[in-house]
Amino acid sequence: MKYTKKDLGAYRLHLIETDKFKTVTVRVSFREPIKKEEITLRNILCDMFTQSSKKYRSKRALTIKAQDLYAADIQTSNSRLGNYINTDFYLAVLNDKYTEPGNFKESLQFLSEIIFHPDVEGGKFREDKLDIVKSACRNSLQSLKEDTANYCLLRLFEAFDSSVPSSFRMMGYLEDIDSITTERLYQYYQHMIQTNLVDIFVIGDIDKEQVISLVREKFPIKTLKKQRVPYLLPDKKPRRNRLFAKETIDSLQTKIAIACRSYGLSDYERNYPLTLYNIILGGGDDSKLFQDVREKNSLCYSIYSVPNKLDHVILIRAGIDKENYKKAIDVIEGDLSDMCKGNFSEEDVKIAKEYFNTALEEVEEQEARIINNYYMMELLGTDDIDEKRKKMALVSKEEIVKVAKKIKMDTVFCLEGVKHEED
Repeated sequence: MKYTKKDLGAYRLHLIETDKFKTVTVRVSFREPIKKEEITLRNILCDMFTQSSKKYRSKRALTIKAQDLYAADIQTSNSRLGNYINTDFYLAVLNDKYTEPGNFKESLQFLSEIIFHPDVEGGKFREDKLDIVKSACRNSLQSLKEDTANYCLLRLFEAFDSSVPSSFRMMGYLEDIDSITTERLYQYYQHMIQTNLVDIFVIGDIDKEQVISLVREKFPIKTLKKQRVPYLLPDKKPRRNRLFAKETIDSLQTKIAIACRSYGLSDYERNYPLTLYNIILGGGDDSKLFQDVREKNSLCYSIYSVPNKLDHVILIRAGIDKENYKKAIDVIEGDLSDMCKGNFSEEDVKIAKEYFNTALEEVEEQEARIINNYYMMELLGTDDIDEKRKKMALVSKEEIVKVAKKIKMDTVFCLEGVKHEED
């Protein structure tokens, strides 16, 4: 696998040459500092791209064209990356050697058409298309509580720290939908194209010079931009007294979400000892949380932990019966304390490293995950996969314990299931 980065002035082009896959995958990423009041607007814009374009005036026309390109797959998505909002356009298409000469070039033109030539007339998007997207967005937000696990997580972050982007609802806000007009949406589109930082990734069995030439031709981004704010959220101390918050919901099961704040970690600690800490704590079926809360005490249906490194948070999530709430919290607290005391074995560390290496192998098997790994290298200065393996192999138990002492349970949110009797 050969990686090349080329600065094309207004954006950076990243080429990953490999003959491992039959497809060529392209990712075009636009990003800027996130604003709460623009999340719904950006979500609706993101969905508008796959409704139609200037040349392909309907979703059906887009689908037919994609099929003509040997079932080329184009997707769009929004996500938050620390202090930034990230809009991605993905293209996956069979390599020309499995189709016909010029298919990749035409597919790239198709992607360019969708991004740079939206279905706009007279300085505004089409009203009928906007109505479709707004209706879908409204329905999704109105059913937010039906996904109890994710709703619990949203409420946790709002309680945890409402002043930072981790508390923003990436699904958007119902109250913002009606103010989005076709004119405002087009103005925001122009803002995104003209001011956002852009990275373009291409992975596959490619001709490097040909791809550079094609991308220059198909992606007419001219404005020079610079990073304005850091990606990491502010590194704040945990609150003195833990915050316990609760909301009831019509459900048979209770969900709990816990934010453990990390404070004062170095980049090395965040990328290596913290990763092993999380695997040992709640990263799988062999983890302390799974074994102690679920297997030994039968207090939950499921439990696991994940690190949100850019937010300085370790998340613990579980589904329980409401009568087990206090006992479950007590056992979780005990496991966090055990990590600080070093009450885990060298064998646990070894297993965690093996788990990490297996995860790296899985990264190398998927184009999208390979691209994401290089994206993090570009944005955050993380190491490449080989360097990750070398550094992780050297992490000691003492380093994990040192990190454990910098992690404190901060906020607990309980979405208590209360099943109402039917009339």
